Amino acid sequence: MTPVPTFQTQVQDYLEERRRLGFALAIPGTQLMAFARHLDQVGHRGPLTMAAILGWVQGRATRATPFTWARRLDVVRPFARFLARTIPGTVIPDRGRFGPSHRRLTPHIYSDGELVDLLEAAGRLPPPGTLRPATYRTFFGLVAATGLRLSEALRLCCADVDLVGGVLTIRQTKFAKSRLVPLHSTTVTELTRYDELRRRHVPAVPGAPFFTSAKGIALASRTVHDVFARIRSELGWVARGSHPAPRIHDLRHTFICRRVALWQAHGADLDHAMLALSTYVGHAKVSDTYWYLTAVPDLMVGVGRRFEGFACPVEEARHG
Repeated sequence: MTPVPTFQTQVQDYLEERRRLGFALAIPGTQLMAFARHLDQVGHRGPLTMAAILGWVQGRATRATPFTWARRLDVVRPFARFLARTIPGTVIPDRGRFGPSHRRLTPHIYSDGELVDLLEAAGRLPPPGTLRPATYRTFFGLVAATGLRLSEALRLCCADVDLVGGVLTIRQTKFAKSRLVPLHSTTVTELTRYDELRRRHVPAVPGAPFFTSAKGIALASRTVHDVFARIRSELGWVARGSHPAPRIHDLRHTFICRRVALWQAHGADLDHAMLALSTYVGHAKVSDTYWYLTAVPDLMVGVGRRFEGFACPVEEARHG
C-alpha cells in the first residue's frame, strides 16, 4: 500500500515545479511550508478543505487582520489548484473572501535637496579616505539615477557594468527577466571614478561584485539598509508618504515620477514614453508603471485632464 504523502512533501513538489518554470517563490515558499507543517501537525489527510485552510489562515496570529488573512489565502490558492489536479474534492478558496489582498502605500518622493544631502552624507561615512564612503555614495547615486531595484544594484558584477558603452546589464531579475539599462553620461562619469578607486583596493575580476567592501566582499542587503537608516536619522528626514520613514526603494519611485513629470512638462507623447519607461525599469506590465503617477499630485492632475478628454471628447473640443 502506497503511503499517503505528507503536505510538506506535496508543498515541496509544488515549489519544485514552479521554480523550474522560473518562479522564485522565496517568501510564499516559506509561508506554504508553514501551512503544510500546520496541516501535518493537526493530522489532516485527504482533500484540502475550507476548514483546514481557515484553521491556518486565521489561527496563527492573535493580531491578524482581514488583510493578513487575505494575503495568506493568496498564498494557499495556487497550491490548492496544484493539488486539485490529482486529489478530487480539493477546495480552491475564493480570492475575495476577506477583501483585497494587495494595497499600495504612497511612497516618499525625494526632493532635489534630499538627494544631494543623501549623497553628501554617504560620502562622509567613516573611515574617511577609504573605499567605503565612495561605495555607498556611488551605490545610492546609481539607484537614484536609474531607478534600479536594490537587489539589482547589489547583484551587479564588474562584467555587467559597461563604462565604454554606457550601459548596465541587469541579469535574471524580478520575474526572471534580464534587460539593458542605458546610462546618462554624468552617471557613467561617477561610475568610472568609483571603478578607478575600487581597482586600487580590489582586483577587477569580471564575475566579482561591482559594489564591494575593501576586502572584495559583496554588500549585504541588511548592511545597506542599516547604513541608509543611519544616514536618514542623521539627516532628520520625515516621511511624506504612507510608510513610517523614507526608504531606499523610494529612490526608484522618485526616478520614475521625475521622469514622467519632465516628459509631461515638455509635452511628450506619454503613452509611447511610458512603454519605454516600463521596459527601462523592468516592470512586467505598463500598468505597474502608471501606478507611480498616483504618488505625485501634479502628475495626477495631468492624468485627470487626459481622462476628461477621453471620457468627454465633445465637451473637451467645445472648450478648446
